[in-house]
Amino acid sequence: MPPIPGSGLAKGLAVTLRTMTKRTVTAQYPDVQPELPPRTRGVIGLFEENCTVCMLCARECPDWCIYIDSHKETVPPAAPGGRERSRNVLDRFAIDFALCMYCGICIEVCPFDALFWSPEFEYAETDIHELTHERDKLRDWMWTVPEPPALDPGSEEPKEFAAARKTADKLRAAEEAEAQRAAEEAEARQAAEAQQAAGAQRPVEDQAAEGRRAGEDRGAEGRRAGEDRGAEGRRAGEDQTPEGRRAAEDRGSEGRPADEDQGGEGRPGSGSDRGGQP
Repeated sequence: MPPIPGSGLAKGLAVTLRTMTKRTVTAQYPDVQPELPPRTRGVIGLFEENCTVCMLCARECPDWCIYIDSHKETVPPAAPGGRERSRNVLDRFAIDFALCMYCGICIEVCPFDALFWSPEFEYAETDIHELTHERDKLRDWMWTVPEPPALDPGSEEPKEFAAARKTADKLRAAEEAEAQRAAEEAEARQAAEAQQAAGAQRPVEDQAAEGRRAGEDRGAEGRRAGEDRGAEGRRAGEDQTPEGRRAAEDRGSEGRPADEDQGGEGRPGSGSDRGGQP
């Protein structure tokens, strides 16, 4: 059936009539920010910890607006006897948004989820050279990246959450290890100080104990010496007393016969002598 002449004009007028009956709404931008969908392509954010400098994003970019510089470093073996490994270290990651056409290919081809879309769009500059965002600024855009939509029940956890949680766990473990190490060092210092203080007090206590022991020993020796001298004195007194008594008795017994002899001789001799005188 051929189209009715003027049907297209009628459809257009119908759209116009419907629009004319609606209330006019003016977006109060910039006083009121627009409500943008979560997947709005505003600016690209860089999650530097996930970047391995594989250069896929720079090679796949149709505008060649991504600039990456890196160098290689040798990583020591993780275990004794292992071999050293080399890894790429990111030096520069920049995106020239004056050339970017917001196709999103770099985000799609990144195998490690290092690039994300952010709905932020207010980054106009008066100088075109300032539209080249270096890695520090690209990292700041990561704070404006919205959370991914909720997944179906029973689905796997998003890789972004796993990577962020892994990084956070590593940082937390390092902080806890550092705090534990600091606590152990503080305890060791306190123990060392306590030992030093105890070592400084021990000589004084040892000297005092030695002085007390020496005094007790000297006192015991003095008591023993006194007891020994007293016992010797008592024994000497006991020994000397009978001897003195016996010596006195002997001297007395010897003196009495001598006196008796002297008395006997004198008395008769004196009388006869006196009587024999004319």
